[in-house]
Amino acid sequence: MRRSRVLLQTIVLLAGLLQPLACLRPPPKSSDGTSLCYGANPPALEPMAELDAWTAASRMTPGINIGNTLENTTQWETGWGNPPITEEYVRSLAALGFKTVRLPVAWNTYAVGGRVQSDKINRVGEVVDWITQAGMFCVLNIHWDGGWIDSSSKERFPNTYATFSRKAEKRYRSYWKQISTYFAGKDQRLIFEALNEETKFDNEGSVQKAYATLTRVNQLFIDTVRTTGGNNAKRLLILAGYSTDITKTCSRDYALPKDTIPHRLFISVHYYTPWQFCGLTEDASWGKMMPTWGSAGDVAELTRLFDMMGDFCTRNDLPAFVGEFNASDQKESASRVRWTSAVANAALSRKMVPVLWDTGHEVSRVPPYAASPELLKMLQNLRGSRK
Repeated sequence: MRRSRVLLQTIVLLAGLLQPLACLRPPPKSSDGTSLCYGANPPALEPMAELDAWTAASRMTPGINIGNTLENTTQWETGWGNPPITEEYVRSLAALGFKTVRLPVAWNTYAVGGRVQSDKINRVGEVVDWITQAGMFCVLNIHWDGGWIDSSSKERFPNTYATFSRKAEKRYRSYWKQISTYFAGKDQRLIFEALNEETKFDNEGSVQKAYATLTRVNQLFIDTVRTTGGNNAKRLLILAGYSTDITKTCSRDYALPKDTIPHRLFISVHYYTPWQFCGLTEDASWGKMMPTWGSAGDVAELTRLFDMMGDFCTRNDLPAFVGEFNASDQKESASRVRWTSAVANAALSRKMVPVLWDTGHEVSRVPPYAASPELLKMLQNLRGSRK
């Protein structure tokens, strides 16, 4: 009897010690049998308002990224020199007038055995809550994460370079099942984005097969999220354009996947054109650095590309999410203001959502979270155009 009592006490003690590692609810299983138990605390089910993509687009402008932070692949959140995100910083974005925050996240780098760890997903959940509680939309994605999606490194992926391998497909499905299951209770202000720019499937065999692969990835994204229950059956989703490039996305080779519910999809493109102005800080073999922007030819190029994207959106009845745009801070200040204002207004006038790429230069990550003079002027120009 005494031995049984000691054994029982030992079992109870061990159960208490192990309790924090246990799931708070029975762990769901993915199609390949992978356990999706995080040992984490998913958000409670929130009321879900009916919101179509076109209506949402009008409420989501302007937007900003919290870049070089949760998508870092060496030291999560602080690896690129930014401090941890604070609630005060998030509130400062809302105070500036931002309506959307895009939150890039590296999931694979910090997963163990394909499972997202509880401290990581809880941290993302905390930031998501800060964003939505501040009245903004939050766009959550799988960002560049070592190149595993499109096998972008020949050295690391010699056999699957520039393809969507079977291993990548299994991993992609698993991560989106974990992410969407965890966040199934969040309301319409949380939006999922399929992936970032990892869509260059050039080695699939032909141009047509490369585009077909992206369609398959986007379809896998929709199907995986929609089947995880909760509010995900009606959640707004953002599909990836080809290389998030306007011209490539508007190609006849691009095909949209199918959704189970109408008008819940966006199409994602990025805008860094011309790169000689946006990205080059010195001359390159293929082009000369542009220190300024704003000539008649510059404006005409922007108008042509946004008209092309606008026609695509009208033809396919879904709005564009311009998930990234910005120009190097080493360029002339007045030109940066002209360019960012022109891009934002071009998007706004075509019912697109412009989302500024920022890594801490436009809005400081430390108190008092000051905005750059160029950003303040852009926001002023944007407000002026909406009157």
